Amino acid sequence: MLRISELKLPLDHAPEALAALIAQTLGVPLEAIASHNVYKRSFDARKVELLTVYICDVQLSDAKLEAALLAKHAGHPHIQNAPDMRYTPPASAPEGLPLRPVVIGFGPCGIFAALMLAKMGFRPIVLERGKTVRQRTRDTWGLWRKSVLNPESNVQFGEGGAGTFSDGKLYSQIKDPRFLGRKVMEEFVKAGAPPEILYVAHPHIGTFKLVKVVENIREQIVALGGEIRFDQRVTDVQIEDGQLRGLTVLDQATGQASELRADHVVMALATARATPSRCCMRAACTSRPSPFPSASAWSIRRASSTARAGAAMRAIRCWARPTTSWCTTRATAARSTASACARAAPWSRPPASRAAWSPTA
Repeated sequence: MLRISELKLPLDHAPEALAALIAQTLGVPLEAIASHNVYKRSFDARKVELLTVYICDVQLSDAKLEAALLAKHAGHPHIQNAPDMRYTPPASAPEGLPLRPVVIGFGPCGIFAALMLAKMGFRPIVLERGKTVRQRTRDTWGLWRKSVLNPESNVQFGEGGAGTFSDGKLYSQIKDPRFLGRKVMEEFVKAGAPPEILYVAHPHIGTFKLVKVVENIREQIVALGGEIRFDQRVTDVQIEDGQLRGLTVLDQATGQASELRADHVVMALATARATPSRCCMRAACTSRPSPFPSASAWSIRRASSTARAGAAMRAIRCWARPTTSWCTTRATAARSTASACARAAPWSRPPASRAAWSPTA
């Protein structure tokens, strides 16, 4: 398959014009093109005539012709071999897994960590201090319209994370050579997001559609054996011989505390990270500041890396960025997940002194 970039057409071009331009660019008859798929679409407004700019993946009917064209256009900046964008799970759940992994938080980071773990057969348990996204919506409108605040179910806390009501923007300027972000976008589309988010330059889902998308992803996790527990607040971590062995969980509906045994935990804490982070510091866990800047929760900054959460489940290294921004959920969904789970980014250095700073809510 070939990838062709810088295909420019007028804004009002006919649908068949794109295939004709591809054939002209490659110097082949139109019949030689078996199929073409738009990878990216943007607009060029630098001149009087506005243009639509495409990047397309092209499948030719003859594989030998593809090889010949690649050789002919070797070194051409706009005609190249299409990269393999398929996602390969890094691991699969072993038989007789003694303890299921636990994901703390069900914002964008926690959602994708749980989804990838569920797809790999780990049947994760998700602990979320807030409520379902539908109940959150009602509680949030109650705050905006009636000035009635529910401390545990509002713009910040609950299913979907802090960015659920921020229009669901999904674009980023982060380089993604492994196309992990593509995997995230595909999961959004499978859950009901508009297919156009796969190719538009600045995709967004929209708040009202995002609510249903989040619900659909939750249902998928449950169907794969995962379990989502709402109104569950993690108040402490249990460390034995330097290893994580469990969590103390407060059921906010009943006020009862219980112990949950766990060997592997993804701390997708975002705005609620302070309490568990302090617990980890008391227990002498490795703690590092996050290398990621504050970002709107559903602005994917390496959302893709979420897919690596399963592979990173070997130990727990909690982190917290010493800032006060409330919208630091990082739908990086992933990169932050991988760091929180086990692999803090190598360029993120711990503070010189553990007493030099403390995590903030």
